[in-house]
Amino acid sequence: MDLSPALDWSPPPHWRRVTVVDAHTGGEPFRVVVEGLPEIPGEDMASRRAFAEENLDDLRRRLMWEPRGHADMYGGWVCPPVSPESDLSVLFTHNAGFSTMCGHGIIALVKVLVDTGVLPTGEGPTRTIRIDTPAGRVEATAVLEEGMVVWVRFLNVPSFVYQRRVIAKTGGFGDVVCDIAYGGAFYAFVDTVSIGLDLMAPAALVPAGREVKAAVSAVSPPRHPERADLSFLYGVIFTGPPDRSKNHSKQVCVFADGEIDRSPTGTGVSALLALLHDAGTITLDEEIRVESLVGSVFTGRVVDTTLVGSLAAVVPEIGGNAHLTGRSELWFDPHDPLAGGFFLR
Repeated sequence: MDLSPALDWSPPPHWRRVTVVDAHTGGEPFRVVVEGLPEIPGEDMASRRAFAEENLDDLRRRLMWEPRGHADMYGGWVCPPVSPESDLSVLFTHNAGFSTMCGHGIIALVKVLVDTGVLPTGEGPTRTIRIDTPAGRVEATAVLEEGMVVWVRFLNVPSFVYQRRVIAKTGGFGDVVCDIAYGGAFYAFVDTVSIGLDLMAPAALVPAGREVKAAVSAVSPPRHPERADLSFLYGVIFTGPPDRSKNHSKQVCVFADGEIDRSPTGTGVSALLALLHDAGTITLDEEIRVESLVGSVFTGRVVDTTLVGSLAAVVPEIGGNAHLTGRSELWFDPHDPLAGGFFLR
């Protein structure tokens, strides 16, 4: 059978079309919209994020949810920069909305934009890219071999410890003790051994993450010292020992609406670095390696210290690699009763 006519077919002109390039960072998906995105106004990233939440949430659902995505899909919308020092800006999307910062997303975005030729590589072995995010500007460095990105490291926004030993009362696990830290978003860190969870059992981690997140938010909702729009608990990070002795630890993040991160979570590793530096267990420039649920690894180190409001903070550098998985033109049939999207667990 000759299937070539399917390659030449185009949908009717009144159908909406959106073209995306898909990638993954350490197993975690990242869908970059490269065509079909409307203009998103706003002089800063907070206002652009607010505009997208109020006006473009239907498009987010269509791109993240089934039948074009799934409950654990993640993505990025590339926009012009808001600061003169930056090359571009990005809004991050997931199953429940628009996040403030995403480490695996920065790594994947750099891979997509450089490898596809959107951003030129230049002549040297590295390419620096400055990216505006809703949490602030990050500086990424693409490490190149034969014109392709093989590694990305980025300086994240300042990260800090918010509160130690918060006791969250849960029905399933009793009193759960956790530390809250910020790495571009707020996370509650929970030792899985302390509550009897298996770090390699994602089916159990998702409901546990939902329960702990609700309990922590009820007893100690985090407040960013400088910005109200960043003042919410994004996820719960379950920690445990690594599979490989050269690595520091393993962590699994449950965030948004029960979404589970396949990567070690770049903003989560940033928050972990703040916790470790605050405890005196790592020093400046000491690199650690953190494993994910699927065995992928991010590196992390503290490159400097600073203040966020009156809180001591660190400047973290996170490293990882990403891979391209495909390019698609997504179609939206106006007669499709499920065009608005759905997802099932």
